[in-house]
Amino acid sequence: MSWFLLVLSSTFLVCRADLCPCESPELCHQIREERDFEVFVFDVGGKTWKSYNWNMITTVATFGQYDAELMCHAHSKGARVVLKGDVPVPYIVDQDNRTAWITEKVKLAKSQFMDGLNIDIEQPVEQGSPEYQALTDLVRESTEAFHREIPGSQVSFDVAWSPECIDKRCYDYVAIAESCDLLFVMSYDEQSQMIGDCTAKANAPLSQTLNGYEQYLNLTIKPTKLVMGLPWYGYDYPCLNLSQEGICSIAKVPFRGAPCSDAAGKQKTYKWITKQVNTSLSGRLWDDKQKAPYFNYKDSNGHIHQVWYDDPQSICPKANYVKSNGLRGIGMWNGNILDYSDEPVAKQQTAVMWNVLLGC
Repeated sequence: MSWFLLVLSSTFLVCRADLCPCESPELCHQIREERDFEVFVFDVGGKTWKSYNWNMITTVATFGQYDAELMCHAHSKGARVVLKGDVPVPYIVDQDNRTAWITEKVKLAKSQFMDGLNIDIEQPVEQGSPEYQALTDLVRESTEAFHREIPGSQVSFDVAWSPECIDKRCYDYVAIAESCDLLFVMSYDEQSQMIGDCTAKANAPLSQTLNGYEQYLNLTIKPTKLVMGLPWYGYDYPCLNLSQEGICSIAKVPFRGAPCSDAAGKQKTYKWITKQVNTSLSGRLWDDKQKAPYFNYKDSNGHIHQVWYDDPQSICPKANYVKSNGLRGIGMWNGNILDYSDEPVAKQQTAVMWNVLLGC
C-alpha cells in the first residue's frame, strides 16, 4: 500500500509540474504565429515587464528567474517567451554532451510552456577549431530539436556587432544564420576592443554600427535573419584627463588582445542617465561624428566622468536602417532599465524610447 501511495504521489507531482499556471489554459499553448516584424526584448527579472509596450513586443528572452506570470501575459499578447541558452563551448565538442544539453533545454521549455531558445554564447572561438564546428552543430541541432518537439518555436543566436572576429569570436556566421531562425546582433559594447587612443567613445557609433550590418549582408546572410539589438544603457568613464577639446582619457584595461576596452567604464542604465544628465557639468552634448549623446559630470570626490549613451536621437537612424533594409526586426538590451515610474517626465521619456524602435 505504501509503495502504491508513493507511485501515486510521484505521478501527481509530475502532473502538477506541467499544470498550466495561467487563468486560462489556452494561454499555455505555445505561440506559433509568425510576425512580419520582430521586436525582441531581453528581460532580466523583476516586474517592470508589466509596464512594457506590449502592443509592439513579439518575443521576450528571459534572462532572469522563470516568471509564470510573465509567460501568461506574453501569451495573452501573442508574444513568444524563450529560454536563455548558455554552455561552455569546449563541453559541446562532444556529441553526447550537445545532445544532453539540447534535450534538457527542450524539456525545460515544455515544462514552462515556453516558445523557443535564445542561445547566448559569447566565448572566444578559433576559426577551424573543433569548437568552431561544434558551435555550428549546436545551433543546428538545437533548432531541429525545438522545431520538432515544439512546432512553431523560435531559436535565435546572439552575435557581436560585426562578424569580423570581434572579441575573438570567430564563428561560422553564415552556417549559424542558416541553422537558426534569426541572429540577434548585439550592436553595443562596440568599444570592447579599442585599438587606437584610450579615450571615452560612443557605445554604438552610427557609422560603425551600420558597417557591421553591411559586413553581415556581404556574407550573403539574408536581411530577414538579422534583428538589430540596441543599448538602453551607456558607459560612465572616469577621466584620467579631460582635454580642452572635451576628450576624456581613460585607464588602459586590456581585453582579448586589445590594449584598451570599455571595461574602463561602468555600464549605467538609461534610467540613471536621464537623471544624472540634469545635474551634470555640461548638460547633454552631441558628437556629430559618432552621432551619439554624452555629458560630463563631477563625482563626490571631485573626479570628472564622461558618460556616453543612446537616446531617441541616436536610435532613430538605426531604427530607420532596419526598416529601409528589410531586416527581421529590432530589440534591445534590456527592457527593464527604463524609468517605469509614474513621474510625468519619466513616462514621456520611456514612451519615446519604445516608440522610436519602429523608426522616426
